[in-house]
Amino acid sequence: MTDQTAAIDEAPAGEGEAEAASPKAKRKLSGKKIVLFFVVPLLLLLMTGAGIYFSGLADPFLGGDEEDKELLAKEPVGPSAYYDLPEMLVNLNSTGRKKSYLKISVSLEMASQKDIEQLELILPRIIDNFQVYLRELRIEDLRGSAGLQRLREELLLRVITAARPAVVRDVLFREMLIQ
Repeated sequence: MTDQTAAIDEAPAGEGEAEAASPKAKRKLSGKKIVLFFVVPLLLLLMTGAGIYFSGLADPFLGGDEEDKELLAKEPVGPSAYYDLPEMLVNLNSTGRKKSYLKISVSLEMASQKDIEQLELILPRIIDNFQVYLRELRIEDLRGSAGLQRLREELLLRVITAARPAVVRDVLFREMLIQ
């Protein structure tokens, strides 16, 4: 009887294992696993590709450098001409009772002497653009080399838009005093 009992005990255990194994074998990927193993990596790849494209790192592979070289080739490279703007004194935007002033002298690097003649015709517009921008600055905006670089970029942007078609290459600070 012990042999028959052992055989009976083994049979249900074997059947139970087969039943337990079959649902695992038939079980498909759940929604969470699909998202985790397929959707998330796909989104990461797409976001990485978009980041590389918009940052400009993909330009050498996509031919973006050729366009930049063409633009640089069109701009004549020659001796620069410089134009000194009149000295400007503006009061800075301050929240307290104490007034702060900025005294600034700027030179513009022009592409040619012909551009200086065009610039002189619209000089009041350029000075007005500078004055309006400088009056909105705070002392904190001018602190450190990063503040000066932002100021240079903003002034250059404003003078380029105002002086078109004259070509302004750079804004150079001759003197800057904050009091």
